[in-house]
Amino acid sequence: MVYISRKEHFNAAHRVYNPNWSDERNQEVFGPCANPYYHGHNFELIVTVKGKPDPETGFVVDMKQLGDLVKREIVDKVDHRNLNIEVPFLEGKIPTCEVMIMEFWTILAPQVTALTNGRSTLHSLRLIETPKNFVDYFGE
Repeated sequence: MVYISRKEHFNAAHRVYNPNWSDERNQEVFGPCANPYYHGHNFELIVTVKGKPDPETGFVVDMKQLGDLVKREIVDKVDHRNLNIEVPFLEGKIPTCEVMIMEFWTILAPQVTALTNGRSTLHSLRLIETPKNFVDYFGE
């Protein structure tokens, strides 16, 4: 099995808070991330696909096509956006990295499989929020 990865970048703002809680409780749990005026990050998204290379191309997946897919389905929808307000697939959700990466998976997993005609699958996603904080997701 071969694992290949593609990194994409986006900038976005969010507020991490539970609307059912008081401002005091949100501040206690989420600290400065609950700022009512939002805050932003320079996110990195690493998409890893696994599979066996196609005997005709030698590719597990065409990296250009993978990059185009990630840009079209994720980056273009979140880049320079307020994740709480402007991103339909995050509507009604607390936009933590954990929630975001699971939503990204739901969007990308079937499309990666289709892109490779079932030869390869999405293996993992890594969402880097800060140089010290990141999450990995491997699906259900």
